[in-house]
Formats: sequence, structure tokens, C-alpha cells
Amino acid sequence: QVTLVESGGGTVQAGGSLRLSCEVSGFHYGSYSLGWFRQIPGKEREWVACFSTSNQRTYYSPSVKGRFAFSQDGGQTMPLLQMSDLGPEDTAMYYCAAERLRGCSGGSHPGAYNHWGRGTQVTVSS
Repeated sequence: QVTLVESGGGTVQAGGSLRLSCEVSGFHYGSYSLGWFRQIPGKEREWVACFSTSNQRTYYSPSVKGRFAFSQDGGQTMPLLQMSDLGPEDTAMYYCAAERLRGCSGGSHPGAYNHWGRGTQVTVSS
């Protein structure tokens, strides 16, 4: 059984930073791609970023490129999403998703993933 648990959300002022993590169990590291999406009420789920654990490649949506980045601390096998220079437009519920994809091929589409976490709220005040 594959489970995903997000953490790291919270409330920050504009210009601040947060770091999100997604604990994945049921997939061996190196076999899955990790996607991050965000959603505000009444809107479609928006793709944010994708990390391929097989080839370590990263992909970002234009709206966050240059501000968000994946990192791995030391020997950890849990890629972290570092979010910097946050603005009110980044306020949303953030979800991680995992699936066996070829790299991150197709990973910007929610339908590519069968496994999702429950989300963590990020709120940015102006």
C-alpha cells in the first residue's frame, strides 16, 4: 500500500519561505516520480513541480521556477520542496503525489498519479 504524508505548510508573510516534505511509503526510492500540486477552492488543481527519484531531474511550472527548488539533506531520500519569495498568489492547499513515471513524463497532469497525500495548507499574507 502506498501512502503519502505532507508536512511543512503554515502561514508566512510575503517574501518568506517554507519547506514542504512528503513522506512516501510503499514505493522504493528511485522507482517513482514525486509531483507537487496546489489548489484553491473553486479552482482546478495546479501543477507546481516534479522530482524524478530515478534520475534526480527536476521540473517546475513557470509560476514557481526560480523561487521553488527541490533539495535533499545529506543522506535523506525524501526530496524537500523549498519555497522562497512567497507571495499571496502562492496561498493554496499543497498536495504531493507519487507514481511510477518515466522521469517526470506526463507528471504535470494530476491524472498521471494514482497516489496522493491529504495536503498541507500554505497561507501567505501580504
